[in-house]
Amino acid sequence: MLKRAVTGEGLALMAVRGRGEAWFAHEAQNCFIVEIEQGEAFTVNGRNVLCFDSTLHYEIKTVKGAGMTGGGLFNSVFSGYGKIALMCEGNPIVIPVTPQAPVYVDTDAVVGWSEQLHTSLHRSQSLGSMIRGGSGEAVQLKLEGQGFVVVRPSELTPQKNAAH
Repeated sequence: MLKRAVTGEGLALMAVRGRGEAWFAHEAQNCFIVEIEQGEAFTVNGRNVLCFDSTLHYEIKTVKGAGMTGGGLFNSVFSGYGKIALMCEGNPIVIPVTPQAPVYVDTDAVVGWSEQLHTSLHRSQSLGSMIRGGSGEAVQLKLEGQGFVVVRPSELTPQKNAAH
């Protein structure tokens, strides 16, 4: 509880047990499933987690080498085996990452990635370019290694989208 309060990361949890069906949703966001195999781990911002199997457990960890990404300095890292239901605005895009092809993603659009990937921040614009009115995307999250990254196609949250 203390770690959750200090980091701003963490999940408000409700356990569902018994026989029957349970339906989960949150603010009309798109939901999708990521399956975690034994020995693998997946890091995700807690705000994107809808529900997960009891065979998975999570720990709040610092995002290594990434500084302040879209969700912040901390993420929830899931390990064990089972399925985790995630949510995001728009249909998620899964991008493979290989040692030969690192991937650069917008820090505000990243949902989660394979835990074994190496993360760092990549500055895409010089200070002069930003002053002259560059693209506004000064920094991206660089992912290297073998795995995958999940991004959302929109930076709008349902609350922002309703205002438009």
